[in-house]
Amino acid sequence: MEDQLSKQTSVFGIRLWVVVGIAVGAAIVVFLFLMSLWLISKRNTNKSKRKTESQIPTTNTTTTTIIPVLSKEIQEITTVAKQSDPLNDPNRIMGADNQALIMKAGGEERIQIEIMGQNKLGGSSSVGRNLVDHPGPNVVPEVSHLGWGRWYTLRELEVATNEFSDQNVIGEGGYGIVYYGVLDDNTQIAVKNLLNNKGQAEKEFKVEVEAIGRVRHKCLVKLLGYCAEGAQRMLVYEYVDNGNLEQWLHGDVGPCSPLTWEIRMNIILCTAKGLTYLHEGLEPKVVHRDIKSSNILLDKQWNAKVSDFGLAKLLGPEHSYVTTRVMGTFGYVAPEYASTGMLNERNDVYSFGILIMEIISGRSPVDYSRPPAEVNLVDWLKMMVTNRNPEGVVDPKLSEKPGSRSLKKTLLVALRCVDPNAQKRPKMGQVVHMLEAEQDSSFRDDRTRTSVRTQIESQKEASGPKQANE
Repeated sequence: MEDQLSKQTSVFGIRLWVVVGIAVGAAIVVFLFLMSLWLISKRNTNKSKRKTESQIPTTNTTTTTIIPVLSKEIQEITTVAKQSDPLNDPNRIMGADNQALIMKAGGEERIQIEIMGQNKLGGSSSVGRNLVDHPGPNVVPEVSHLGWGRWYTLRELEVATNEFSDQNVIGEGGYGIVYYGVLDDNTQIAVKNLLNNKGQAEKEFKVEVEAIGRVRHKCLVKLLGYCAEGAQRMLVYEYVDNGNLEQWLHGDVGPCSPLTWEIRMNIILCTAKGLTYLHEGLEPKVVHRDIKSSNILLDKQWNAKVSDFGLAKLLGPEHSYVTTRVMGTFGYVAPEYASTGMLNERNDVYSFGILIMEIISGRSPVDYSRPPAEVNLVDWLKMMVTNRNPEGVVDPKLSEKPGSRSLKKTLLVALRCVDPNAQKRPKMGQVVHMLEAEQDSSFRDDRTRTSVRTQIESQKEASGPKQANE
């Protein structure tokens, strides 16, 4: 036997026992490789099975919360029936009912049960057992499933707005109707009921939730929550109690506007700060696309808040611009965007420049009731500045005219923002810096003028007794 194994073979003269050893070793390696492939395949199958099972509604009260992905289209939201009467539930304000979210992703529908954590009063949530197609009369408001705000029920908003009464309407447009409402806890809200024109409500609902759902800035209107039941799509905002800028600039406010120069400059600066946050403080950045006076809300202290993000566009860091369908309001849209559809944050800068001109002059961006040379606000203002008559563009309803230096610097900011070459327009952060520098300069000038006036008056008072003695 040993002699046979020691014989040389025709394979490179290798002895037979070496060839047998190599063959056995190769067989072992192949076997181990096949075993590893089988184990990996089995592990992946188990993972897929567990993932599928986790999406099936069960009666287990410890199911993990599933947060819906915002970028998916929300098809329908139905509510879960609760066995006890929620109207008698002390936890009704932030109740623990659950909602099933039917989402369309990649052509297939998935049903997910949303389970809340603890509510405001410390009560724990439970998983619903039965789904119903339409919300019952005893549905209570939800904590948001998106990690912020609240998920309002249709019934709650009906009660808050007096059944969406005409007397509660505070705004109306192509997007829908805005109603004033008061919740059970006396919180004042503004409810935007989106019109479902060819799916536009779904688009605006999705955009606003994505764009400003988590945004918190003093110069941006806060989105408190939303309602999505059946075909209804509503957005619930904080209520800003002093109307919008358009009403105060172009409405019937009498011969003298309550918007002083200082108030107008503060409105401009706050709007600029809000846009700076959208452009430079968020990732992805948000391009508003509809900056105009009617979308600037004012509170009783004349603080400005940018509102209405229904046309907003998210712009990732890898894109300097996107090409999209032209949206916006005539007179405020940047020329390069109107002609090419190429959108970036410079388009908002242009609209903001128009807004500055509108605030200074009290004129609309386009007004066909005026002489031909004054129809277009930008062209008229440029002509007035070229003719060295900047004081002629100031709103005649201003009770006290601004200082020449402050007016010229603010006009310069506006003209830079509407530069026909988009690349030459400043970024909103630079605009804020220029406006703040101007405010500081104006404040120093005011203090200097006050000091000089005080010195003159004191000199007059001192010279008065001396002349009397003489």
